[in-house]
Amino acid sequence: MSTRKRFIQRRSFSCLAILILLALMAVIWVWRVQLQAFPTIISAYTAKEYCSCRYVMNHPADYCESYVKQWLPSTLTESHSDKRITASGLGRESSAQWQGARQGCRLLPAGP
Repeated sequence: MSTRKRFIQRRSFSCLAILILLALMAVIWVWRVQLQAFPTIISAYTAKEYCSCRYVMNHPADYCESYVKQWLPSTLTESHSDKRITASGLGRESSAQWQGARQGCRLLPAGP
């Protein structure tokens, strides 16, 4: 293969790579708000679903842990005295608390 052909191929590949990178950056810019909310969604889902599993459905802790397990790591802390669940994952923390038989579990507002 001649040097000129290799140069043209490399240049074509470089232009294609730059175009793909620009398209990816444009998609990230358009979805920036949703991407920023994603880590909070993971911990909030885990806290709320675990709380509902434990206190609304009255399942054992090991069953509920496997029920809310996701491919992204998260940790659970359970406070039996006030029936409060705190879940953390991807650097965010969310809490849910059992409100009563008619209300079930509710996500608590994030602290300061």
